[in-house]
Amino acid sequence: MTNIVTKTRLDNGITLHLKEIHTAPIISHWIWYRVGSRDEVPGKTGISHWVEHMQFKGTPRFPAGVMDKAISRDGGFWNAFTYLDWTAFFETLPADSIDLAYQLEADRMVNSSYDPSEVDSERTVIISEREGSENEPMFRLGEAVQLAAFKVHPYHHEIIGEKEDLHRIQRDDLYHHYRSYYVPNNAVVAVAGDFEMQTMLEKLSQLYGKIPPGPTTQHPAQPEPPLDGEKRLEVKGPGETTFLQLAYRAPSAADPDFFGMTVVDSLLTGPTGLNMFGGGGISNKTSRLYRALVERELAISVNGGMQATIDPFLYDITITVDPRQKVETNLAILDGEIRRLQDEPVSPAEIARAIKQARALFAYGSENITNQAFWLGYAEMFANYDWFVNYVEELEKINPVDVQRIAQTYLSSDNRVVGTYIPTGDQGENE
Repeated sequence: MTNIVTKTRLDNGITLHLKEIHTAPIISHWIWYRVGSRDEVPGKTGISHWVEHMQFKGTPRFPAGVMDKAISRDGGFWNAFTYLDWTAFFETLPADSIDLAYQLEADRMVNSSYDPSEVDSERTVIISEREGSENEPMFRLGEAVQLAAFKVHPYHHEIIGEKEDLHRIQRDDLYHHYRSYYVPNNAVVAVAGDFEMQTMLEKLSQLYGKIPPGPTTQHPAQPEPPLDGEKRLEVKGPGETTFLQLAYRAPSAADPDFFGMTVVDSLLTGPTGLNMFGGGGISNKTSRLYRALVERELAISVNGGMQATIDPFLYDITITVDPRQKVETNLAILDGEIRRLQDEPVSPAEIARAIKQARALFAYGSENITNQAFWLGYAEMFANYDWFVNYVEELEKINPVDVQRIAQTYLSSDNRVVGTYIPTGDQGENE
């Protein structure tokens, strides 16, 4: 496998990132748009996710359903994701069938139909998806915590959007969002796999390069002021299980503190994978909170994590409380472990183990061709590809002094929202 990445910016503003990998006759093609829930305004929350759905409704050249059959017939797979800062579409196919992928993506960048009947049909689908999620305890709790954690920044709302907005948004709103953000000067094409560099570069340049640039994209996100003290909330809903979720304001991915926070996460709850597409799993049984809560039968499980984002987001710790125990007991033990991290230097050996685990999980999430193509584009959404290349090296720089400073800076009780999910015992009905 070569580690050489070719980057080219075409005259219309689109960026091409290519990486040859000749381990298997497979190519993975991704296109990333710099638009997500971060780019939404009140009254139109969820519009980025809805636009992603509409992109599968077809163009005159590629009607709905045709591509799905064609990709499956050729032994490939495809999907799409909408997140806080971006929307991405990908196809992984045998190398001799990959032309299908970039022809489709270049076409639907410009020619997606947005038929009014399809808009109405998809409204029903997305509202149903939203209502189904509302029966899930962690969705209810997570949404409430996120709303409490942000007041100004668009990160405060869930990616799927508010139900009232999903009823309100119309076809022209969706189409305007599509034409505003699905433009070459707001896109990154990332391709990894079994191809010859110059040939692929010429193909993509010819196909994507002829699309005219769109308007300069607007990103309305405003800086979020610091929390003015700890916030606590309770959410009641269906089920039998009590959950405790703590959300601390965390550094953005481009902040050097992100790497120190990654090590702190590994120490407290076990390593977190950054590749949302998948890749591996590492036990968290050596983490401090697992030993303090799960092994002592105060909690059924504990996990944590943060995401790589453009602006500061959240570091979450979620505890599934043992039904025989109290939320307050779990919270007191957690706070004691955090104080220990803040007050007592961590041994170099424990830090080395935490870094090793985080490094292993990172490797698992980077190993196959689809994951390699993922990282080519994903890292560009919040930093650049060098961030991915240097990730392990940055982790290995973290020392006991860094860990203590990071814990003191970000894990203060004044910098968090504490949410408790209280089950009602019933099996769930939308309220």
